[in-house]
Amino acid sequence: MSELLKISLPDGSVREMPEGSTPADVAAAIGPGLAKAALAARVDGELRDLTRPFDGDAELALVTAKDEAEALELARHDYAHVLAEAVQALWPGTQITFGPATDDGFYYDVMAPANREPFGMDDLPAIEEKMREIIKADKPLRREAWSRADLIAKWEKDGETFKAEWAKELPEGEELTVYWSGDDWLDMCRGPHLPSTGKLDPQAFKLMRVAGAYWRGDQRNAQLTRIYGTGWLNKKQLNEHLMRLEEAAKRDHRKLGREMDLFHLQEEAHGSVFWHPNGYKIWRELEAYMRRAIDGAGYQEIKTPQVMDARQWEKSGHWGKYRENMFVIPDEVPNTEDDGPIVSNDADWMALKPMNCPAHVQVFKQGITSYRDLPLRLYENGCCHRNEPHGALHGLMRVRQFTQDDAHIFCREDQIVAEVRAFCELADRVYKDFGFTYEIKLALRPEQRFGSDADWDKAEEELRQAVKDAGMATEESGWEELPGEGAFYAPKLEWHLTDAIGRTWQVGTIQSDRVLPERLDATYVGEDGEKHRPVMLHRAIFGSYERFIGILIEHFAGRVPAWLAPVQAVVATIVSDADPYAKEVEAKLAALGIRVETDFRNESINYKVREHSHAKVPYILVLGKREAEEGTVALRTLGEKQQQFLSLDEAVALLKDTTTAPDLKG
Repeated sequence: MSELLKISLPDGSVREMPEGSTPADVAAAIGPGLAKAALAARVDGELRDLTRPFDGDAELALVTAKDEAEALELARHDYAHVLAEAVQALWPGTQITFGPATDDGFYYDVMAPANREPFGMDDLPAIEEKMREIIKADKPLRREAWSRADLIAKWEKDGETFKAEWAKELPEGEELTVYWSGDDWLDMCRGPHLPSTGKLDPQAFKLMRVAGAYWRGDQRNAQLTRIYGTGWLNKKQLNEHLMRLEEAAKRDHRKLGREMDLFHLQEEAHGSVFWHPNGYKIWRELEAYMRRAIDGAGYQEIKTPQVMDARQWEKSGHWGKYRENMFVIPDEVPNTEDDGPIVSNDADWMALKPMNCPAHVQVFKQGITSYRDLPLRLYENGCCHRNEPHGALHGLMRVRQFTQDDAHIFCREDQIVAEVRAFCELADRVYKDFGFTYEIKLALRPEQRFGSDADWDKAEEELRQAVKDAGMATEESGWEELPGEGAFYAPKLEWHLTDAIGRTWQVGTIQSDRVLPERLDATYVGEDGEKHRPVMLHRAIFGSYERFIGILIEHFAGRVPAWLAPVQAVVATIVSDADPYAKEVEAKLAALGIRVETDFRNESINYKVREHSHAKVPYILVLGKREAEEGTVALRTLGEKQQQFLSLDEAVALLKDTTTAPDLKG
């Protein structure tokens, strides 16, 4: 008689089950409600199919829709498989490749049969209908282990050249698994999956778009069609997501940037921004704000070169890690045969800086630094360049040329926690001034990294302790640790902002680095008269001006706070008799530093108000004959239906208060 397996449950109880039992059997033994609700299982911490037998005694946690993150990941993975099955059912001869889950859905890369054009948007309704048919059929999703040779033979027999190529490259001896959908369709996959297609909600997904994609991401390979979809656990979640997308489209910073005449981009300067006067006014206000913040926090502003010799990047380690994302140029050498310079094969290589840190180390190294001089906080509005692929560029959010509000704090070991805590408090003030809520996350050591484990242990604990000391490492604040997501030279704290429609943006960061000072030979003279290595804290709050402005535009739907608005007030007249008074009002506002314009055009006041409201001007001061005679204004505030009737002094006082940056208010 076989021994019973001991299955430990989260509540501390233990179920005894016969050999060959599955998590589904345990769920059924507990009760029919749980058996129906169970979607997958965690067995000794590993996410598995419900129907996969236990290997022995185990700890078991059943996954249901209440475990939303895991349930969504499973559902989206299954939607991708159902998508591939539907396309092949509709168009036999279609080749399939891969289809992962994404942050809000799924996609699958396919190649259309030779007898038809690549798939397009017009094909999506038919694919959706077929997917619903497969889901409603409640087809069991069954896992099987195959030998490598059998799997390759299967793919070659079916004409699946991409799958066959991939299978041939998998390691010998590795267990290869496939998943059957019913008895008539399978795909190569590690899993896990839901028990059946019927666990998906046929009304909780939508195919969104198609795009081109190269096999294995290499443009030298065959071009495939990538079909994108969004998938959720129920129709309510889908509708909420579609509403968020609709709202996000209204807030798109590229659209609003054109409407508000802030900036433009063009093909002749891929990934670089042409700032217009209105947009650059926002930039300048942010720059002035940040300068006041860093001046108050004891930073010294510097400026470093755009181009440095490749040897500096080799020493820092960036050449090996970031070379493909750097813009490199050969240095010039004299041409002895004619008057012009030539580029020699022996020329030194130069690179546009992708980050500011090595240059800041060079500033630190000039002269002798004493332990008494530390911490030394060096700040730069540093312009950087990174060679991002064309397809990855996205308005202000992903660019090739960007300016960071970058600083590096050189400090002693005993100063690290205090400096990081001070930065946490500074970042907190800044983000609150812009109306953002945020979460702080600690990104821990990646698999490939520089430095010793002891140094990484120390650096991670210092960052952790600093956030605790600042009172910000709490469950309520969203504190989270992210294994493997640190930089190659340092762990980092990340600030994730939440915008007005619930999206999160990773913006600020601080990294505790012992590697770069070592590689670039940065030292200070300690109290003992000996040379010591400083620790280098890399930090930014905006991240980059370009991206932060893009986030602000979308967060406020273009209605940025009055202190940031390019034009803060427009004085618009109803009749020409009010023009002299309008000039007086303009002068009073301008004398207080308010960015004000006048509108004397021979247009109706309703037309003027609509136009300036569309341009997101915070205040419109409407002046007619009565206002001119009484010394009053009719004040229209952007976003409010009712106008206020105020004396000129009251209106000036109100605008002076609301157009003053929050850090300058008493």
